[in-house]
Amino acid sequence: MGTRVRLVRVLGLALPLAWLAPLALGAATGGATAGAAEARIAVVTGTTPPNLTLNREALRDIFLKRVVIDHSGSKLVPLNLPPEDPLRAAFSEALLGKPPDALQRYWNERYFQGVSPPYVVRSEEAMLRFIAETPGALGYVATCRVDKRARVVIELPVPAGLAAQIAALCREGPSRP
Repeated sequence: MGTRVRLVRVLGLALPLAWLAPLALGAATGGATAGAAEARIAVVTGTTPPNLTLNREALRDIFLKRVVIDHSGSKLVPLNLPPEDPLRAAFSEALLGKPPDALQRYWNERYFQGVSPPYVVRSEEAMLRFIAETPGALGYVATCRVDKRARVVIELPVPAGLAAQIAALCREGPSRP
């Protein structure tokens, strides 16, 4: 006995009903499922990037301040958003593999070794301004916020639990300064 597949005609094509269910779900939720699935974090530099191969491993070392200069001896300046920003939580999980509170313990230990955490800027807009004006600066924004001031180094997936919040940031419009 074979399994019966129910077909539905869409624009003159006979399609299995199961194929249309995800589309209907997206329409019923106002596209929230699609937006959440597409939410990504762009790790960005100014238009002139540091003289360094910037892969995930190198970026992790830069944001943990294990690497502080590039190959030409220029200072690297990693940036962070405020601790309460959902994009910071998503970035910390996606690149560093730790939530912000676990990283606070890391920075407390590093402080006594003379290493301070990345500078904190107030918003994604402030981050874009800073990287545009500061050689060696690296930061992160939602991919929908990237503009001509920034060069995307890598895109990171947003952890599932934070995807809806990050997608909502993009629907809110431009970031405040």
